[in-house]
Amino acid sequence: MSEKRGVKFLASLAMMVLALVAYLGTAPRAGAEELRIGYLSPMTGFFAAVGKDMHDGFQMYLDEVGGNFAGAEVKFIVEDNLGKGPISVQKAKKLIKQDNVHLLIGGLLASTGYALAPVSTRNKVIYISPISAADDLTQRQSAKYPYFIRTGWTSSQPSHPFGQWACAKGYKRIVTIGADYAFGYETIGGFQKSFEDCGGKIIQKIWSPITTKDFGPYLARIKKNADAVFTLMVGGGSLQFPKQYKAAGFKLPLLGGGTSADEFALPFMGDEAIGYVTALQYSASIDTPKNIAFVKRYRKKYGKVPSYYSESNYTTAQWIHEVMKKTGGKWPGTEEFIRIFAGIRLDSVRGPVYLDEQRNPVHNIYIRQVVRKRNFGYPDLELWNTVVRTYPNVGQYGQYDKAKFLQQPVYSRTFPPCKFCDE
Repeated sequence: MSEKRGVKFLASLAMMVLALVAYLGTAPRAGAEELRIGYLSPMTGFFAAVGKDMHDGFQMYLDEVGGNFAGAEVKFIVEDNLGKGPISVQKAKKLIKQDNVHLLIGGLLASTGYALAPVSTRNKVIYISPISAADDLTQRQSAKYPYFIRTGWTSSQPSHPFGQWACAKGYKRIVTIGADYAFGYETIGGFQKSFEDCGGKIIQKIWSPITTKDFGPYLARIKKNADAVFTLMVGGGSLQFPKQYKAAGFKLPLLGGGTSADEFALPFMGDEAIGYVTALQYSASIDTPKNIAFVKRYRKKYGKVPSYYSESNYTTAQWIHEVMKKTGGKWPGTEEFIRIFAGIRLDSVRGPVYLDEQRNPVHNIYIRQVVRKRNFGYPDLELWNTVVRTYPNVGQYGQYDKAKFLQQPVYSRTFPPCKFCDE
């Protein structure tokens, strides 16, 4: 071999070695399986900030375990669905057909959950929902969607104990104002049923478009003889409503669904949020070693306190990891994965959690009040959702008998009817 040809040969060999090293650095380890997870969240558009919180929670857990679930290398494939159902369906089909994912995870709005669940069924691919809270996916329609698992909550789940809490606090007459779509109907519907079942009255129901920025026309309609106002706000509405409410001179206490004053919104809110009482399965103020450590790690990594969007996705990743631990890192097959998942009792950041027979979580519901305080050793006075009451082991039917509950219609714009609205 000539010297010139020898140099070329060595150069080619070096390039092959570098390519092999690069491949080995990104490929699963020898003998390891690859777990392909397709993730759908709004990374751009109106809900992009929420989508980032969702993604960050899941990604943080992956980073903490080195992207490895009990020997299975996780391939995390993220698709931007803009928070829209039709785009979610399109992206889900791509993840299933082209990326051959084992699991679909994500979705934000209740309408997105209703759109993705049929895709899961048709393709026999597991769909796990950490956020999309559409009630009926794990209630009357649960048999239609055998591959659907929820790790977050149904829209009405926190509202059932919350209505009881409102009665115990002495509220008698409440006006509701909420986002005009399925999540709003179900959250407010659950509160209305529970509140009226213990003797309270919903005397007015007001609906505003989900993208509302000016609440003036809706605030002008609020009846003055109410004891409190119950809200369900999402996205930018969570910020705008309390500011405009206080600016308009209202003094009535504000109650609301968890997204109305979630940790996602608190950093951008001021004194107008103080006293706001909401209900959810998570609060960043839960005073347990596990949660305190989680809050500090998340804040160090992302520069903010985790929201429920973050926690629910972090917990979802932990739950999947626990399944893979039981299989030794091997993909067990769709049906077996669901069976194992449903049998796990998880010690999570939010507290103890497990699935009911319709694959919906049973967990604590926290009644939370916004206060300004120093918390967990942080030096600044900040807004925190302080837990004022904990209802343990709350399922999606709350205090109600499951069989009787399922005989009623799903909560909607017209159910429960507003039978005290003319008073």
